Parts: sequence; C-alpha cells; structure tokens
Amino acid sequence: MTRRRRPRILLLAEAANPEWVSVPLVGWSLARALAAVADVHLVTQIRNRDAILRAGLVEGRDVTALDTEAVTAPLWRLAERLRGGEGRGWTTLQAAAALAYPAFERAVWRRFGPSLRAGEWDIVHRVTPLSPTIPSPIAPRLARAGVPFVLGPLNGGVPWPRAFDAARRAEREWLSYLRGAARLLPGRRATYRTAALVLAGSRHTASEMPRGTRTVWLPENAADPARFAPDPSRPEGGPLRAVFLGRLVPYKGPDMALEAAAPLLAAGRLTLDIVGDGPLMPALRAQAAALGVAPAFHGWLPQEEAARILSRAHLLLFPSIREFGGGAVVEAMASAVCPLVVDYAGPGELVAPGRGLKVPLAPRAPLVAALRARLEALTPPEALRLGHAARAHVAAHLTWEAKARQIAALYEWVLGDRRAAPPEPLPEAA
Repeated sequence: MTRRRRPRILLLAEAANPEWVSVPLVGWSLARALAAVADVHLVTQIRNRDAILRAGLVEGRDVTALDTEAVTAPLWRLAERLRGGEGRGWTTLQAAAALAYPAFERAVWRRFGPSLRAGEWDIVHRVTPLSPTIPSPIAPRLARAGVPFVLGPLNGGVPWPRAFDAARRAEREWLSYLRGAARLLPGRRATYRTAALVLAGSRHTASEMPRGTRTVWLPENAADPARFAPDPSRPEGGPLRAVFLGRLVPYKGPDMALEAAAPLLAAGRLTLDIVGDGPLMPALRAQAAALGVAPAFHGWLPQEEAARILSRAHLLLFPSIREFGGGAVVEAMASAVCPLVVDYAGPGELVAPGRGLKVPLAPRAPLVAALRARLEALTPPEALRLGHAARAHVAAHLTWEAKARQIAALYEWVLGDRRAAPPEPLPEAA
C-alpha cells in the first residue's frame, strides 16, 4: 500500500512569535504543531523573525518573514495613540490591523504567487489574524489558481452584554459600536465565497459567517502539557485556593471576582492569587482595602511563574463577561484546576458539566451573588475532581498536538470530495 504524501501547506500567520503571548503565541504554537502532520512553510511578518530563528527554524526552508513595516508601523503607532491607554481600545487596534493586513497578503502573493500557480502548494491556510472582520485579498487569486484556501480558527465580535455597557466605555471600546460596518469592507464577501473551509473559534463567530460558507467549530486556544500540569502537593483540605489569571481590565471582571470572594477571604475559607496587571490594579488594591481582605497581588509574571501559581490552585475564578477564546481557561483545565466562569462566549463553550462550573450571564449584582454562592458550596475535593476531569478533556481535545490532528483531518477533506459535509473536529458536547 502506497503511503499518502503529507500535504504541502503554505501557512500564513502574520502574528506568530514564540516569545510573546495572546494571538502571536497562538499563531506560533499552531504552526509548530501542524508541522508534525504536514509539510508546513510558515509565512510571517518581519517583526517575528528574530524570535523564530532563535527558536530553531531555518529561514527560507521553514519560514519566510515579509517586511511590511512601511505600512504596518505608522498605523500601529496611530492606533496606540487613539486607544486611550495600555490595555484599552482593542477594537481600535483591530481596525488598524484590518487596514494594514492587505499589505501582508500582497507581499505573500509577490513572493509565492508563481509557486502557487505552478501547483507547488496543496493548501494555503491563514491562521492569523484571528479576527473574522479582516478580509483576505489573496482568497480569490487562490481560487483562480485552483489552490484551496482555509481560514482560522477565527474568533471575535462577541456582543457586549447590555448590562455591562459601563465596562465597554471604560475599555474605550468606542469603535465596537460600529463593528457591523466591517461587513462592508472590500473583499470580505469574496474571501468567504472562495474559501474552501472556515474554522470558527466560537459558536458566535460561526453564526456570523455568510450563508453558504463551509464552517466547523474549533476553539483556537490549546495548552502545552509540558508547561501546564497540576502540582501534586496541592492539599485536599484547608481553604479553597483560587486564582484569577488575566489582564486587569473591566471586561475580565477581577473586581467581581474580588467582591464575590471577599466574605470567604475574610473568614479564612479561601485564598486568592491575582496574577496579572493592567489599568484596574490601583482600584483593585483600594477595593481590597475597603473590603478588609488581603488577596495576593502578583502583578505581571513570566509565563513559567504564572503557571506555577496556577498549578497550586484548586479553582480558576474567571468572571470575564466578553471573552472570545479563553486561553486562561484552557491553561487552568490543563493544570487540573477547576474553572469557574460566566456562561457566555468562549469560556462558556469550553466548560461543560462535570469538568468545571458556570454561572449565567446577568447584571453585575446577581452575577457576583451567583459567583459567591458557587464559591461557598465548593470544597477542595470537589474542585480537584472537576479539575482532573477538565485535564482529561484537554488531553483528548485541546492540546496543540490534538488540534493539529483535528486540522489534518480537515485538510484531508479539503483535498478530497468536498460534496460531503466536513468532519466536526470536536464532539457536539465538547
């Protein structure tokens, strides 16, 4: 029996960096995982080049870094001035990215157009940007060349809950009120009309795809088991150990976590580590003093140190009210730490009965009360049981290696008979 040739994938990840976090780390991690199941050549932006070469990739053979700084840098500087401060104005940054990104794909086509037209690549897969609002001008060109185009996982655009409009304003998310205008961006319709397959990182994003788009649900976040594992010395008795992990910004709800936990902190029934930094840090310290409690404020920490603190916890207390993916939730689950989240968007899709806890999305006061009730009812042994179930789920479905296998199956479908429905990478109840 002849062994099937591995697919040749031109992987576009404008943001892919092993030394950064968030979207660049997703781009890098997925690119490296896919290299185990396909012949991958990574195409990225020049700002990532040095870090990627330090990680061991060889320029020309494994990676090509394209210089679009003449367009990208001025737009990024403008967005930084307009966003209203570090940690705010995410939509402003996305708008800048949408304006800058076409220059990257034009550079891709100049460099790889001849080899694409010559049939040297089986699939072009755009991993980043993750935003579904940013078109890919390369898509119709690939369709004419007969090269299938895959996008994603895409994620974003989760509506702001009406009860948290004050948080929206505090985040300086003025442009989010106009997000619907992104549907009018030139090239958006052609991008989805010509794409062979779209991977949607959330059910909401899948629901926003134009009619007729072949879409499957595949969360963009995953965990590296070598980085995230439980601490075997965690006690089963004593106070419940909780941790908040994330940027200290209004939509992530660290103030709600602190308020919900305050009575248990005061009674010695719970400890709380707050790992992260951001514009809310002074207000959170003042809130803790007013409540008469003393959580451990760690500020920003290197990922290894943050993972160590997470591994000692029983519970991730993460009441974000507008989280697209939920990377911190996946990391907690991989560490056998029970997640307690709001049942909305990414975290609500990752956490299911038996492997974590959810509270319904509600206005602030009832949401805090629901969080507090969950904390009061939870014991360390029960948290450990749920955490180990969560870790088993991550091992089966949400490691980077598992994600690469899921995408490899989708590559087979793209290169096969597309009249059938694409395989679902995750079970419906996942």
